[in-house]
Amino acid sequence: MTTPRERRGAVGNQIPPLIALIVLWMLLWGEFSWLNLLVALVVGIVVTVAFYLVPVQLSGRLHPLHTVVFFVRLILDIVRASIDVSWLAVKPRLVTSNAILEIRLRTRSDLILTWTAVATSIVPGSIVVDIDRESSILYLHVLNMQSARDIESFRRRVLDTERRIVRGFGSSEDVERMRGVRPADRRASRLKGTS
Repeated sequence: MTTPRERRGAVGNQIPPLIALIVLWMLLWGEFSWLNLLVALVVGIVVTVAFYLVPVQLSGRLHPLHTVVFFVRLILDIVRASIDVSWLAVKPRLVTSNAILEIRLRTRSDLILTWTAVATSIVPGSIVVDIDRESSILYLHVLNMQSARDIESFRRRVLDTERRIVRGFGSSEDVERMRGVRPADRRASRLKGTS
């Protein structure tokens, strides 16, 4: 049974999405009117009740320098990977060896897991095909994995991305986990060849 305090907390967690939906509704209509605001409020309440989301545990911690480092490195990774994928597309003899990789992350935070998956997917040449939330495992389809060295290099890039996200946004517990846990062992990435 939930206490009144827990119920207030659950309602409070729905307020930010409700406000976001109201703002989105108003932007879609392009003008302010009291009727638009009332309809936005009603639609927002219906959506937040009908499609209830489990509250995300935000750490409340933001390290500005590490956040900038994360975004700069992400942009560099996107540019580098775009050039690599473009070269694969125009190369006279296109022979690629694609792979599905299983990469075990070190974090237990759903938010960090999601951000790592998104940051990895927006870099050309890789896409998340599945996530095992309970074990913090990402399954990724990756282009041009020619050798075990390529696989290990890609696995390290994903774990480095996770580390940068944790250093920029993660909770103190996640930061300690990054410091105390060695990078996942080599068995965490298995090659499952695909064509």
